[in-house]
Amino acid sequence: MPIEILMPALSPTMTEGNLVKWHKKEGDECKAGDVIAEIETDKATMEVEAVDEGRIGKILIPEGTEAVKVNEPIAILLEEGEDDSALKSAGSKPAEKPQEVEKSEEPKEHPKEPKEEAAAQKKPDLKVVPQAQSTSGERIFASPLAKRIAGQKGINLGSISGSGPRGRIVKADVEQAQPAEFTAPGSVQLSGYEPEFEVISTSNIRKVIAKRLVEAKQTVPHFYLTVECEIDALLKARKQMNDQVNGEFKLSVNDFVIKACAMALKKVPEANASWIDGQIYQYKSADVSVAVAIEGGLITPVVRQAQTKGLEDISTEMKDLAVRAREGKLKPEEFQGGTFSLSNLGMFGIKEFAAIINPPQGCILAVGMGEERPVVRKGVLTSATMMSCTLSVDHRVVDGAVGALFLKAFKEFIENPVMMIL
Repeated sequence: MPIEILMPALSPTMTEGNLVKWHKKEGDECKAGDVIAEIETDKATMEVEAVDEGRIGKILIPEGTEAVKVNEPIAILLEEGEDDSALKSAGSKPAEKPQEVEKSEEPKEHPKEPKEEAAAQKKPDLKVVPQAQSTSGERIFASPLAKRIAGQKGINLGSISGSGPRGRIVKADVEQAQPAEFTAPGSVQLSGYEPEFEVISTSNIRKVIAKRLVEAKQTVPHFYLTVECEIDALLKARKQMNDQVNGEFKLSVNDFVIKACAMALKKVPEANASWIDGQIYQYKSADVSVAVAIEGGLITPVVRQAQTKGLEDISTEMKDLAVRAREGKLKPEEFQGGTFSLSNLGMFGIKEFAAIINPPQGCILAVGMGEERPVVRKGVLTSATMMSCTLSVDHRVVDGAVGALFLKAFKEFIENPVMMIL
């Protein structure tokens, strides 16, 4: 009998997702393991594989559809020997592209903006944004198509009288209106001029990043500790190791930093902890989450049990994770559940910065670039390659003394890289 393909829950926090792309079309054969679609979750854009063998009989949700609920049917799979007549028993409906049509009926209750509005406004070519409220603060009711046209033409919806049911603004009202001066809510207009701008639709990833960072800064008591590390010995050891392997692999400074973090966490386990429901969870394994920039945001693939791995293994694993992170091919377990985070912006020329903690983790280390600086040794002025590292700490989990002990251990490993090989 026909099998319903459901919107999968690709992460523990996922309640809905955007169906970005179909890799199979109606009538295509597929077998278990074939990639059939791409889903944008609250974490990343991920590929969805078929779990059964058969033929795609009907696509219920077209690509480009946003906010599809988890476990909602997105397609019908026909098993071997079944023809299209079996779709009737499955109760499937043809997949239709959203069309720009006017709402002819007004909701019985207070009208709410439909989800289709988000899809209709995806990637708009806008010069200005229509106001969601009138100048008096009252909510404006307009059809999604009317809002879209108003945005394209630079028309302030607050200046239009609607001819639809209950004064709802419809397409004809906007087409008859003329572009007017516009001031975005909460903005200051200078000399009657509003600069042109474009509204960029936010992905699920960006929305979740925004939400989590606000929560982190509002609910986590951050404090910061900075240490200066001399990395001349590390750079020398890195060059010698890379020269010895004849291109089989190539160690980066970040590989040494990951290893040093893991070794320091092993030495100071009190820093390898989280605050969860009023209790401290202290971990026995150093699972280091490493921030990787991807299109539309960032993700933190995890190097598991980094304290047990050599530099070559860390380097190989990190390169693989970073590539698949940018391709949206990480599995949930590969970017969730880390115990400590690392963010390195040294490759971008950033000298020093402080990172925001990734709850429920208790710490995140921000690493700047290595640069030659003047230093004084035994009263003599000389130079050395220095790297600034700032530890952001959740004070509920890690006290200042513990944070200082962690940085002391980290500095020892960074400045004496042979200790990471022993």
